[in-house]
Amino acid sequence: MTSLKQKVYDWKDRLRDRHMLTIVVVLISIIVILGLYTYKKQRDYRQASENSYNLAFFELVDYVDSVEVYLAKSLVSNSPEHGAETLTYVWREANLAQSYLARLPINSSELENTAKFLNQVSDYSYALSRKNINNQELTQEDLDNLKELHKYSVELKNTLNQLSDDLNNGRISWGELTKKGSPVFAQEVSNISKDSFSNLEENFHEYAGLIYDGAFSEHMTNPERKGLTGEDIDEETAKNRAIEFIGKENVKEIKSNGLTENANIQSFDFYITKNDGNNAWVSISQKGGHIVLANSTRDVKAEILNQEQANEIGQKFLESRGIAHMKPTYYIRQNGIVTINYAYVQDNVTVYSDLIKLKIALDNGEILGMETTGYLNSHTQRNFTAPKVSQDEARNKINKSLEITSEGLAMIPTEYQSEILCWEFKGKVEDREFLVYINVENGREEDVLVILDTANGTLTM
Repeated sequence: MTSLKQKVYDWKDRLRDRHMLTIVVVLISIIVILGLYTYKKQRDYRQASENSYNLAFFELVDYVDSVEVYLAKSLVSNSPEHGAETLTYVWREANLAQSYLARLPINSSELENTAKFLNQVSDYSYALSRKNINNQELTQEDLDNLKELHKYSVELKNTLNQLSDDLNNGRISWGELTKKGSPVFAQEVSNISKDSFSNLEENFHEYAGLIYDGAFSEHMTNPERKGLTGEDIDEETAKNRAIEFIGKENVKEIKSNGLTENANIQSFDFYITKNDGNNAWVSISQKGGHIVLANSTRDVKAEILNQEQANEIGQKFLESRGIAHMKPTYYIRQNGIVTINYAYVQDNVTVYSDLIKLKIALDNGEILGMETTGYLNSHTQRNFTAPKVSQDEARNKINKSLEITSEGLAMIPTEYQSEILCWEFKGKVEDREFLVYINVENGREEDVLVILDTANGTLTM
């Protein structure tokens, strides 16, 4: 009897073991199937992403090739009609190149410089096409600028073609590069190919910028650099000024990238690791020890300050640096940070050439960034002459449908590396805001800008 019971127990144990084995096999099969399904989906997604990036990249290459060809044609065109047509093509192709560049999964200073170059090619060619349309001949300076643009378009074209070869031959994979940060990306590409995006930064240091990038935010650099005052400083002094900007208590480590000599403003560049784990980049001008560019990164999780408070914080910061008579103009808010353009004011004239950009955290008012290129290039005391066209006369030249909300004098930069004193009128037509600029010398309408009030800030087009 005991033996029979034992046999029953053994049979039950074997049955239970077989049942458990079946369950394990089924679970393993499910896991394998899910793993294969997930792997296939991920592979399909990666393949789709690769295809999308490749398409964007090769479209970018084609449009940059077209930009180079049309710029070359513009150098030999001798008629205003044909010149206007060719420059319009440059404007169009450069715009399209920018749109495809924006689709690439890389966020680096090299691509920012490429985008800025394409933007300036677009804006400058459009400005010259307008000049041709108005039956004005291009000056030798215009042609020299086009020649310089063409030179860099050739370099960009060659660089992109080399990178295209690397992609085609499998030396670079979008999938690998998208997993890496910007500094790693630059190093990776540098190791793979001598003529790749990592070389663009060096090339574009030589490119001084021919026109302003957007509405009065960046303009043709002034070769005199009127605001760059003071004696030359050494690297150690520049290092101390970089630390002072970030705050000595915030600096964990600082590394020097040496002197950048081929840029518009020669500067000592520093990479800073902060105590909170975030990074910062600071460029200090060799002449005078001015901050040319500073940018610090950190997450801002709360927006406590309103725009008026941020404006005031920025003005006080500039005053503490000895930069007075600056007023906030336009701004954009993103991810808890506001970037504000401050313009210089002299004798109640807003001087848009002398711009400083500040990047301010909206949780505690910390100054996270500063860019002073426009100010250092252009700032000086102007000698304003009395307007030949009165404010009332200028107002009468405005479209009657514009409901004027404010008006005053403004000095605006032009596409031709000059400045014009204008009457500035801000107003509305239906629900859209505009800025209209009337030349105080001849009453000509110099510019019309559209004001865009977005959820993130006030911009102009």
